[in-house]
Amino acid sequence: MVISEQAFAQALLLAGPLEPERQDKLQTLCQGVESSLKRRIREGLSPEDFRADYIAAVGLYGVAALSELESLSAPGSFSAADLTVQRTDTSASVNCLRLQAEMLMAPYCKDSFCFRGI
Repeated sequence: MVISEQAFAQALLLAGPLEPERQDKLQTLCQGVESSLKRRIREGLSPEDFRADYIAAVGLYGVAALSELESLSAPGSFSAADLTVQRTDTSASVNCLRLQAEMLMAPYCKDSFCFRGI
């Protein structure tokens, strides 16, 4: 299995069961994430050099992007008679997923900073 397929499989695992339409969205988002990450990798490195971290980061970024995309199209709240249902803010979970992905990619990206052991 090529690294792109593994990254998408990781994203599916993280996202949980998805309908085919949402799987297609997630796959498209993962492809965009991969394109973006590949441009950020330091010279002399390739995704194969840090395969496990790369796959995990693509999955995390992809799920975060899907969650954010779907939250934009969902109504914030609705009411029926005396009942009001309000959606919670998903930005905290999206930010957490992105932060985890950034921490995984920091040692390999030219635009990141991370502490290393001595």
